Amino acid sequence: MTADPVTAPAELVTQDDAVLTINVSTAGPGNPLSDPAMLAGAAALREVARGEREVGAILLRGPGANFCAGGNVRDFAAAQHRPTFLREIADCFHAFINALHEADRPVVAAVKGWAAGAGMSIVTHADVAIGGSATKMRPAYRGIGLSPDGGMTWTLPRVVGAARARHIILTDPVIDAEKALAWGLLSDVADDDDVETAARSAAEKIAAGPWRADSAARELLTRSATSTLGDQLAVEAQSISALSASAEGIEGVDAFVAKRKPDFAKARKG
Repeated sequence: MTADPVTAPAELVTQDDAVLTINVSTAGPGNPLSDPAMLAGAAALREVARGEREVGAILLRGPGANFCAGGNVRDFAAAQHRPTFLREIADCFHAFINALHEADRPVVAAVKGWAAGAGMSIVTHADVAIGGSATKMRPAYRGIGLSPDGGMTWTLPRVVGAARARHIILTDPVIDAEKALAWGLLSDVADDDDVETAARSAAEKIAAGPWRADSAARELLTRSATSTLGDQLAVEAQSISALSASAEGIEGVDAFVAKRKPDFAKARKG
């Protein structure tokens, strides 16, 4: 299945089997956030949410040397009315972020080079973020006198803790790959030349697995931040019980007992 050429131009959004790939930045100088990609990506992600696309994983990448170096500040400066322009940019970006969550599929980010500003915000929404030894991250907002967008003030405390999130946003450090891995901003670090390959491999592996179980696990992990242990145990029990009667759950258990590899794709098709 391939991306719709009208709502998702091929250079921005593509689909290979069950992996939906979105190029979040432009290939031009600096690799800034791509507004057309936000629009096309959001449209494709809403198709996933509505059940119009069969997708098991979402891969976010940058087509240039960097994942995404943030918003195009030159465009900010050239805007006739900056508040109106920045609000439109933020609303477009946030529609993409909301659609990413509504799609309810595991998100993998291929974080090569820089992930700054909006690029760093996007990385904090990934379930699996793979960088290279040269990967660098930076909030970058306060350097131009602005506050974060893209949900960074919501996701970053959940990833690194409240105190460290405040430190990162208010002191605006450059975070190298080693530190990003230690702080949980990256899931793994590959050789710089292998970042794309490693991220796609992770997305393909996830997409080949049990989609309902992955969605349930992601929901449980999201709830855990505000749940008591008792509440979390209750919803875990409900979830695992319900999944045991699903086609994927039945296939997984039966395959284990039969000592064979589960075919979750076949099970989903009934």
